[in-house]
Amino acid sequence: MTQKPKVYFTKVVSPEKLIEVYNKLDIKLQGNIGVKVHSGEKGNKNFIRPEFIKPIVDYLDATIIETNTSGPEAGSERTTNEKHKKLLEEHGWTKVFKKVEILDSEKPDEEIDIPNGILLKKNYIGSKTKNFDGILVLSHFKGHMMGGFGGALKQLSIGFGSRLGKTLMHSGGKCSDPEQFMNTMCPDKEFKEAMADCAYSVVNKFSLY
Repeated sequence: MTQKPKVYFTKVVSPEKLIEVYNKLDIKLQGNIGVKVHSGEKGNKNFIRPEFIKPIVDYLDATIIETNTSGPEAGSERTTNEKHKKLLEEHGWTKVFKKVEILDSEKPDEEIDIPNGILLKKNYIGSKTKNFDGILVLSHFKGHMMGGFGGALKQLSIGFGSRLGKTLMHSGGKCSDPEQFMNTMCPDKEFKEAMADCAYSVVNKFSLY
């Protein structure tokens, strides 16, 4: 029988409580740790503020990690390294933290297997992911027109995907050309299955350490 996961809730939302909840998990991340966040789109306030998570990032001596968007999403300022770095500064990430990495800022992508994938058998993630021994995912929840809502599942799948990886997820594995990204959207059900495949591959990658 599959063991049910433990879920912890807190009535107090504070930087200190975030560290307390982490310690409740009884999981000690070691080595080079990455804290995955959503850096926020330009003009959008729906992202976790850097100051709020600074205590836990410092506690883990971790690096803030993100990826570029696949593009060409309308209005996105995270489609290139240069644009994304500028936005990271505007949103305070590089001001608050000394260590900030864009995982897919260098090629080639890291290819990882998805042995039991429903739609996808390969996932393509940012090449710099291999520099990290463990990850902590910090998610905020918001509506998403294909996925229903964005949270930890989206952070582990789309959030780690390279342009190729994101394209494969959005197309349900039917397209590998990022330039055709907007013309190959798969049905919502397939998109969720592809995200689940890729999220599993990332979890499996780090559980091997």
